[in-house]
Amino acid sequence: MDLRFLDALPSSEEQAAVDAVLGPPDSAWVGGARTEDDLRRAHGGHAARGQRHLLLPVLHAVNDRVGYLSQAALDYVCRRLTVPPAEAYGVATFYAMFAVRERPKKVMHVCTDIACKALGSDALVAELEERVGHHGPRGADAEVEWHHSPCLGMCERGPAALTLEAGEPPTYAVSAPATCEVLARLGGRAAPAAAPGDASANGHREGAEVGLAPVDGAAFTGAAEPAGAAAPPAGAPADASAEPPARTADPSVEPAAASPLTFGTALIPGGEPEPPAEAAVPQAGDPELVLLRRIGTVDPESLDDYRAAGGYNALRQAFKIGPARVIQEVLDSGLVGRGGAAFPTGRKWDATARQPDRPKYLICNADESEPGTFKDRVVIEGDPFSLVESMTIAGYAIGATHGYVYLRGEYPRALQRLENALAAARERNLLGTDILGTGFDFDIEVRRGAGAYICGEETAIFNSIEGERGEPRSKPPFPVEKGLFGKPTVINNVETLINVLPILEMGGPGYAAIGTGRSTGPKLFCVSGTVRRPGIYELPFGATLRELLELAGGAPEGREIRAVLLGGAAGGFVRGDELDIPLTFEGTREAGTTLGSGVILVLDDTVDLGGVLLRIAQFFRDESCGQCVPCRVGTVRQEEALHRMVNAPAGRRTDLTLLREVGGAMRDASICGLGQTAWNAVESAIDRLGVFPLEPAGGSGGTSAGTEQP
Repeated sequence: MDLRFLDALPSSEEQAAVDAVLGPPDSAWVGGARTEDDLRRAHGGHAARGQRHLLLPVLHAVNDRVGYLSQAALDYVCRRLTVPPAEAYGVATFYAMFAVRERPKKVMHVCTDIACKALGSDALVAELEERVGHHGPRGADAEVEWHHSPCLGMCERGPAALTLEAGEPPTYAVSAPATCEVLARLGGRAAPAAAPGDASANGHREGAEVGLAPVDGAAFTGAAEPAGAAAPPAGAPADASAEPPARTADPSVEPAAASPLTFGTALIPGGEPEPPAEAAVPQAGDPELVLLRRIGTVDPESLDDYRAAGGYNALRQAFKIGPARVIQEVLDSGLVGRGGAAFPTGRKWDATARQPDRPKYLICNADESEPGTFKDRVVIEGDPFSLVESMTIAGYAIGATHGYVYLRGEYPRALQRLENALAAARERNLLGTDILGTGFDFDIEVRRGAGAYICGEETAIFNSIEGERGEPRSKPPFPVEKGLFGKPTVINNVETLINVLPILEMGGPGYAAIGTGRSTGPKLFCVSGTVRRPGIYELPFGATLRELLELAGGAPEGREIRAVLLGGAAGGFVRGDELDIPLTFEGTREAGTTLGSGVILVLDDTVDLGGVLLRIAQFFRDESCGQCVPCRVGTVRQEEALHRMVNAPAGRRTDLTLLREVGGAMRDASICGLGQTAWNAVESAIDRLGVFPLEPAGGSGGTSAGTEQP
């Protein structure tokens, strides 16, 4: 692709997709028809560059309608936003959901990550290879192409697959648990097989599209992005040094949520209905639940049902006591971040509220891409109004007037539920201008991710929203000082935010009485793998791993738990005889492992642990953004060494030494948590599980690779 402006013209479909987000061009300087006025003065400049943050929504719009991003489409996007073609190409090729090559309209993604691997995705893939053909790119005249995919966030019912068919409107289908018969039916007639060397390990970095799941058994159709997204957010400057205008309640400006929902209802022929959200919550209906109490008992699309179940009582309490007291209650509660870092939430809010700079931003990180994690999806699908209310309270406490939900692109049902909740809240004056007559203005915008694990890192989200490649930033400065658009920003994940509701309902000290002294409140756990009742479980901090697995039914009959992975691919393993570990941040730390975001992946004695470790290494290799050398090179060397250790045991001593050196370098020198934790699971499997036994030098018998010191 030539990375400069060309004379290539976009197709009518491509131009319509772009204009649906940005509106029609008003001059030739930004892609419109040339007029006499254009010969006298130039249009665009600062105003056009100030729309750079709309690059990701515009790319989504074109990709959803046409199926890929052609050179002519990118050229038109660049002219509209005054973005250099090389930069737009860099953004488009950063995300797995975008393709810059022509391809079939229909793309199928089959999850081969660790949770689905434990549930038989290898056998499913082998059968697909035989019936549909080899995975990887095919020509545009083919009917379908399919790829291996990293975790799709449906771990409780793996193996999972997602299918996307581009068009106007685009359609989606989900298959979980997936069977070869269903996938072959979705794909129609198989296309000629591609050469085995044409695809990467997971097919993602070739620009293949990730399919999206349907809502309540129906795949979605509709406009790719809300047209209202063209209005720039409050305070989004053309550059970080520019002082953004204050957010105003201009009645002439249509709010972003006034546009139709992104997806409609239409199922790809051959698709099957998706179960309701409460199917992923084995405890649904239990009156003792705190965070999950409404899932399965309240209609997630009805604001009236939500309010009848106590919804918006917490917001009214917040308005009653004031912003400073809200922050004090959060401080008194002991709430810490539920994403894995466990930073005190109240301290983050307080530091942001004290910043004199304006405007301030609130971001909900709903881009849960950690293999084995799916709690955010279930919460948003089953109780979306709780997130909207929680964000409104957080915005009120810190003095923000604009919030973003950065949602995984693979979560269309969650997107539909969230868009519906936002529209209903605005209609009832629970969002927007002068909320409930208090004088507080606050609105929320949804930004879809596009398939990049690294965008779960807080500063990578800033870059992604601003229209840049989703690469992490160096810290300091920290987000509470200079975050989104260079302004003070609070970023919390879904679970952290919804904990604010019970804090205000029962008071900070009352909330702190749940759990333990240093890990307070309830916690959500994502249980998957070889366990009888996988799903989302809610327990107070302090319950043991054994108690949680007993709730989940334990291992299938006749099998034994060999290992449990805590915290996902970035976490650590424990043995099957170490189940009495208390599930608290301090308890797991004392046991030499991590709680992370709450992933509990159970592996019984039939699972190939060497293959699981190799898949983890492949995942980190593919998802590394490549910005820093320790991670970019280290993840590749780690995978190469594991390949040799799995396939050629004779060289294990040398490779073990190499693994420890590479792992230490990544942990010490990588910019962000991806590289710093890429070695964790492999190290724990070697040292704790003895996955790779070594033949002792000069003798018979064996020792564990974990006992061999470099």
